Amino acid sequence: MHADIVLGQLDKNEALRYMGHRGEDIDEQLDKLITKCEKEVLSCVKPRFVYKVCDISREEKGILVKDTNLFLTGNSIKKHLDGCDKAVLMAVTISADADRLIRIAQIRDMAEAVAIDSLCSVAVEQACDRAELIIKEENPGYYQTFRFGLGYGNLPISLQGQFLHVLNAPKQIGLNVSSTDMLTPTKSVTALIGLSTTQENCHQKGCEVCGKKDCIYRRES
Repeated sequence: MHADIVLGQLDKNEALRYMGHRGEDIDEQLDKLITKCEKEVLSCVKPRFVYKVCDISREEKGILVKDTNLFLTGNSIKKHLDGCDKAVLMAVTISADADRLIRIAQIRDMAEAVAIDSLCSVAVEQACDRAELIIKEENPGYYQTFRFGLGYGNLPISLQGQFLHVLNAPKQIGLNVSSTDMLTPTKSVTALIGLSTTQENCHQKGCEVCGKKDCIYRRES
């Protein structure tokens, strides 16, 4: 299944966090810049997503996604999908227009470029949140885990190509992968969500599951 997503507004505080702000007051000039750039981003991006619900099988070295050639290796994804009957494969992008907007801003004004880049990161995260809600609505009777991105923990990012192939993402939403396993357009996300008929304890997510403790974008606990 694939669909478009409409974003009405962006979380400016989250964009400021990406820009290195830690909750301190911002001046009028920065506030105007963020507001101006938010309008540019919202008028430019075209959020889309595709997902597929798959049966899974637990193997000694990882998770087999049935009826595909995709094998999810590592203990991180095994733990994430513990107790789950199925897995949702999802991919989200806000389109190549976002990349072009950032490149143009980099030539024009670096302050704008930083703001636009941060707001685009917020846009793709909000699109992912919206996609999760749609998936939940379309798959009643299941509890969902949080989304677990390729490259998190010890789930190899080198699986990007196979992952996108299973979703037919290049054709469905124009999402591809480079020879270095980077997504193009860059403002895109690939992730897995576990589905279970029984409610499990919530796992940690986001910054809590990441081992990079010195990241400048890390949320404070």
